Amino acid sequence: MKKISLVIIAVILASCSRNHKDYDASGMFEATEIIVSAEATGKIIQWDITEGQQVTAGQTLGLIDTAQLYFSKLQILQNKSQTATRKQNIIVQLAAIQEQINYQENEKQRLQRLIQANAANTKQLDDIDAQIAVLQKQYAAQRENLEKSNQAVSDNVSLFDTQLEQINDQLMKSWIKSPIQGTVLVKYTEYGEVAVVGKPLFKVANLDSLYLRAYVTSAQLTELKLGQQVTVMSDFGERGTRNYEGIITWISTSAEFTPKTIQTKDERANLVYAIKILVKNDGYLKIGMYGDVKFKSDTGK
Repeated sequence: MKKISLVIIAVILASCSRNHKDYDASGMFEATEIIVSAEATGKIIQWDITEGQQVTAGQTLGLIDTAQLYFSKLQILQNKSQTATRKQNIIVQLAAIQEQINYQENEKQRLQRLIQANAANTKQLDDIDAQIAVLQKQYAAQRENLEKSNQAVSDNVSLFDTQLEQINDQLMKSWIKSPIQGTVLVKYTEYGEVAVVGKPLFKVANLDSLYLRAYVTSAQLTELKLGQQVTVMSDFGERGTRNYEGIITWISTSAEFTPKTIQTKDERANLVYAIKILVKNDGYLKIGMYGDVKFKSDTGK
């Protein structure tokens, strides 16, 4: 009979303790989760990932088959090499005309000396000037044609370079990497499956710090500000309650109806404001766990 009485008393005390809420708001822990999707299409030929695995930013976790991309790259390289051979050496191509111009210039100087010695007439000099003018026009026209031809070759080579950059980008995207340091939460695909662009591959989140999304009334909202320190409490059952230091990092600008799974200090409140509190995780906090928050002033009181 004595044991039964003690149990009844314990239940009553526990009930009273629950009715007396020693917190200002409550909510659930969440993290910034990133779903990594495939950026290439093909069979997954390497897949080194398990749920719960710790990963670092940029760590390679898998590879999508790149055989077809590699063959395309080889073909582009071959086409680029063949196109580049069509580029002409302008100096060599114009060497013959330049020699003729040089010859006529030398003849002109010789005639000028003969004319000064009254051994030749000016008509011969005029003929040479006309020949030089014709050769110079031929030189300029041929040079322009060669430059245009080489420019077209250069444009084609640049086009192949652009295609190579695209192939290299696709090859790089065939490697499956983690964008952040964190923990793999969910794996959506397996080794040997075919990935397509946009297909979810895995979900990762940084669990070093979690956010407690809590809800407050408009009356409480006037006492809160960004950067304010608060106390976050999480119940671990038989292991008791752990207290954590938290910082308010986000306050909603619009009200919403109280979620059914959340209690506020004033349970009669229909409209509440969501807030996020950053909490450093000691390894015990998990996504989806409930937590309570006790507001305190800047002085810590």
